[in-house]
Amino acid sequence: MDVAARLLSETARLPERAHADDAAFDLCADESVVLAPGGRALVGTGVAVELPAGSAGLVLPRSGLAARHGISLVNGPGLIDPGYRGEIKVILLNTDRDEPFEIGVGDRIAQLLIVQSSAQRIVEASAELEASTRGAGGFGSTGR
Repeated sequence: MDVAARLLSETARLPERAHADDAAFDLCADESVVLAPGGRALVGTGVAVELPAGSAGLVLPRSGLAARHGISLVNGPGLIDPGYRGEIKVILLNTDRDEPFEIGVGDRIAQLLIVQSSAQRIVEASAELEASTRGAGGFGSTGR
């Protein structure tokens, strides 16, 4: 599926895959930001996309930034609905307690994964929900 994208500035870069078989597209910063230790910032990418009906975009953190510098997303994954046509922005968080982190124009800051979504409905159950093996167990109910 082709997804139309519009560059909103002269310095913006189209999302692209680092490797041909990668699942997600790298999103690059279109502005310079310094994230203080423990700080967060809303960073623009300078890109708007036209997601097809029946799809959604998930903005995901980059594992290398997380492992090497403690950079993550505050609301990861972020959700882009198919009707949204504005600039993709990423809420970055510096989890490092000591070191600031500098982001420059063109730096890869997140990933965009485009997924299929289906039109579903949630309806109120008139009786108890069907029993399952797991039941209501959650939040560590299987051990460590």
